[in-house]
Amino acid sequence: MGLHFSKEEFSQRKIKVLKSMKEQNLDALLMFRQESMYWLTGYDTFGYVFFQTLILDKNGNTILLTRAPDLRQAQNTSNIKDIRIWVDKDGSNPTDDLKVILNELSLKGKNLGIEYEAYGMTGRNALRLNKSLENYCNIEDQSELITKLRVIKSHEEIVYVKKAAELADNALDQAWKNAKAGASEAKILAEMQKAVLEGGGDYPANEYIIGSGHNALLCRYQAEKRNLSKQDQLSIEWAGTYKHYHSAMFRTIPIGKADPKHIKMHEACVEALTNCENKLKPGNNVGEVFDVHAETFDDLGYNKSRMNACGYSLGSTFSPNWMDWPMLYTGNPYVIEPGNVFFMHMILMDSENQLAMNLGETYLVTKDGNERLGKQKLDLVIL
Repeated sequence: MGLHFSKEEFSQRKIKVLKSMKEQNLDALLMFRQESMYWLTGYDTFGYVFFQTLILDKNGNTILLTRAPDLRQAQNTSNIKDIRIWVDKDGSNPTDDLKVILNELSLKGKNLGIEYEAYGMTGRNALRLNKSLENYCNIEDQSELITKLRVIKSHEEIVYVKKAAELADNALDQAWKNAKAGASEAKILAEMQKAVLEGGGDYPANEYIIGSGHNALLCRYQAEKRNLSKQDQLSIEWAGTYKHYHSAMFRTIPIGKADPKHIKMHEACVEALTNCENKLKPGNNVGEVFDVHAETFDDLGYNKSRMNACGYSLGSTFSPNWMDWPMLYTGNPYVIEPGNVFFMHMILMDSENQLAMNLGETYLVTKDGNERLGKQKLDLVIL
């Protein structure tokens, strides 16, 4: 089996989940988040886009209900022994197959936690599931039960996160090498992703974000690709990815010549990032990190250009999104702990002047503070 963690690691994770289930008075947990399945069993697939659930009861029984294409996927990548298949056919309702499993586990009338916050849990699937379980058992939303356990990274996980950071650094080298007047955004993207894959990494959980000119002000991937002008601005957000663990970075690169405003914006980003680094320590909450970010930018006159969040947790995530829980925004009470991994992005989008400046790095929270995982310089690089 292609398991990425030791038997001891998986055993400890299961013990933690069962303990949390007991605290929540749950007789079983129905997992729909692929991140939960991967973390708990090693199961690695994109089959979660269809109805698929991993059932864990309080006795430790683990049963996967999925489609036929994922039978071998689960056998080859996970430690799951009991795999059930629901059959594709017109009018098929996999919740009927789920009910059979629940009956086998004597869960009628019991308390079930369900991960509703999952990409495979579409509105239609949720409606069918709720209807199937109506008057059968007690259900409650437990979308964050495993997520809150995943947010603290183990020593084995940190090895993968640091490898991902190394791959992200390699991708930035390729961006600097290939970004110049006349260069194609497509070529830059190809070389960056090539560096990650050739280094043994994976596809990221969402597309790299790249934009130049007016598109440098975008925070999302879009399909337009253009060649860089003699004087231009190029914004890129990407992640090194290893065994699905992410380490993200963000840069804006002036091409040809930097606008004087670019230089001032970059100085503000460095100052804000430094202040956030100083606040990203065990015992503080993540809302305080955002507040420092906002205060720095606001004091420098960039209130209208900044975002309402300045980062988020990173870990082993699946498409369509590498952002993990919790997010760095004001008032978020999550208390920072050693083993947290956060991507902090300082984003300035000046619509009035059509100028962008971004600076983002990934950090591992340590006992006394944090460690920036990327080793590249934070200087403004003009190409």
